Amino acid sequence: MKKVLDREKLRSVCRGLRSRGRKIVFTNGCFDIIHIGHVRYLKKARGLGDILIVGLNSDSSVSGLKPGRPVNSQSRRAEVLASLMMVDYVTIFDEETPYKLIKSLRPDILVKGGDWKKEDIVGSDIVPETFSLPFTRGVSTTRIIEKIRGLSS
Repeated sequence: MKKVLDREKLRSVCRGLRSRGRKIVFTNGCFDIIHIGHVRYLKKARGLGDILIVGLNSDSSVSGLKPGRPVNSQSRRAEVLASLMMVDYVTIFDEETPYKLIKSLRPDILVKGGDWKKEDIVGSDIVPETFSLPFTRGVSTTRIIEKIRGLSS
């Protein structure tokens, strides 16, 4: 099964999944350097439904959000995410936010990390259920990069 799909193909897959009564969970992010916080978060997200879709920021959208990033290209980030057993599908989006993607896929559940208030999560106005999941304290891609660069201990 191919897990990295373009928006149109994934939309078709979602229609089929919904027709079979499967509960679709959607999350999104840069996922530049996968760490334990990401793994725990994705496991929790997957536990909320039957299918987990990750909307992955494209290289250009990451660079607009985080100067000097991404470290890893979108194709490599997508391949790493797709290799995780809790991730069912990955799709790359180029917009600043995943709003159009969420509207197109129509997931049942929307999930983001704990730094987001539920009402501020992009797409929460169009998805039936929205969750803000807690972070793993002390772990972030930015901290990892800073440590590698010798900027922190």
